[in-house]
Amino acid sequence: MKKLIILTLIGLSIISCKNDDDNTCCPTPLTTKVNFNFTFNWDGTQVTQNDMRTTPYTNANGEVLTIERMRYLVSHFELINETGESFPLSGFNLVDLSHSNTFNYEANINDIENSNSIPNGTYTLKFVYGFNEEDNIDGAYPVLNSSSWNWPAMLGGGYHFMQFDGMFNVNTTAPSPFNYHNGTARISENNFEQNFIELDFQTEIHIQGQGDNPTVEIKMNLAELFKNPNTWDLNTYNTSLMPNYGAQKMMQENIASAFAIEQLD
Repeated sequence: MKKLIILTLIGLSIISCKNDDDNTCCPTPLTTKVNFNFTFNWDGTQVTQNDMRTTPYTNANGEVLTIERMRYLVSHFELINETGESFPLSGFNLVDLSHSNTFNYEANINDIENSNSIPNGTYTLKFVYGFNEEDNIDGAYPVLNSSSWNWPAMLGGGYHFMQFDGMFNVNTTAPSPFNYHNGTARISENNFEQNFIELDFQTEIHIQGQGDNPTVEIKMNLAELFKNPNTWDLNTYNTSLMPNYGAQKMMQENIASAFAIEQLD
């Protein structure tokens, strides 16, 4: 009798898994994370740490500049499927041109209705440049506090979105510094305006299942920061820009065109 029961169970197991296309018995693992790879370029020419302080770049206004520091924050990643359903991803990343270990960021899927995976399909990507108003909280992130990333309370508090420093007019005998720092915009005393950007890309991202964790390249074109839609005159806008409302809003407009994405695998 015991032998008959064992043979019956084995037979049922074979039948239930007989077809490799039948995933009801042995489902393939689904995607649980997305890998992001961050790169920099100047109108298509790669920019790396080796270019800092050495390679000259000419902006749209004709000023020749070099890069001393370049870092920016991105957060609130979301994958959106073809029916409009959102799959938020965890965390934020502070990307620093001088530290290659910040170029790769692994974002895990947040728990949505007790699901911890992303179904197969075609998606688009959204993320926030900087922090949105809900996330931009004074002192909330120890790793940013220790990175000198805080935005002054008198200017709205929270955190920087970008720090871009360098020298311009380096082809002359009188080079000068610039500090292209971006964050919350101060309208007047105790009156502030949110200055983050929600970026929504229509480039398709394909998830194939079977443990497929796609890699998406996020490209920043530094040249765009000086030309689109505002041609940036470094002789006028160079330092002390953090309390300058007009400069902060022009930065927001130019930064919006600086990003592009591409799926690598």
